[in-house]
Amino acid sequence: MSLINKVYSKFLILNIAEKLIVINILFFVLPYLLNGIMFLFGQQNLIYLNFLKLSPELSNIIIQPWSIVTYSFIHGGFAHILWNMLLLYFSSQFFFNLFSKQKFINTYFLGVILGGILFVLSYYIFPVFKGLNVNLIGSSAGVMAVIIFICTYTPGQEIRILFFNLKLKYIGIILITLNIIQLPSGNAGGNIAHLGGALFGFLYAFNLKKGIDIATSFEIFLNYFSKLFIAKKKEKKYININVKQKKIDEILDKINKSGYDSLTKEEKDFLFKAGK
Repeated sequence: MSLINKVYSKFLILNIAEKLIVINILFFVLPYLLNGIMFLFGQQNLIYLNFLKLSPELSNIIIQPWSIVTYSFIHGGFAHILWNMLLLYFSSQFFFNLFSKQKFINTYFLGVILGGILFVLSYYIFPVFKGLNVNLIGSSAGVMAVIIFICTYTPGQEIRILFFNLKLKYIGIILITLNIIQLPSGNAGGNIAHLGGALFGFLYAFNLKKGIDIATSFEIFLNYFSKLFIAKKKEKKYININVKQKKIDEILDKINKSGYDSLTKEEKDFLFKAGK
């Protein structure tokens, strides 16, 4: 087994949170690697994956609709991605003790989407953003959605922080308060996105406790497209099998008519490989 296959096999056995962490790290490291290689060839145009970032301009979003999700895979610095990935990893451990992978996907990505929507809307609602055009990056909205989901669903659960225990509901309150306090700090758009993710995490958990799943439509949407993808893969595999079988039949017919020695080297090799 090649190194790439071994790495890919390891990746497949990770849970969804760990896979997201790996993907985020790859998106963070990749531009640095590409820029280093480009520098050796005298290229000064640095790659920052701007087409994945979320712009507050609706005209840009129409051109790049995927950015409402992909902005969450781009981070501005080492500390930015480090804290987000640490929080995502530890919060996911609590999450998977209660819910399935699908619920995690719903929480994380709908948190990302709602955070992105509130970020864009804020530029059209609040005067403080007038004249500004700063792109949104980072997975914080999705991470906040997961954390606040847990804090809302099991508010009385305690975790150990240094020398004392603290209930999850207080951690949630502290995180939301900090994001509100930090609005004037220069990253108001980012903090609004965080609050959007937190809002979805709260609403999702609050309704699930009452037996209502507000992410059902999103789940159906994902399942529909995943089934389409799987169906296409199966169809392609089926076509490949048919083509292969047709070629085998043609070679066997040739053997029946003219004998094995009449086959070309390519036909003999193909028949040998097909028989393995």
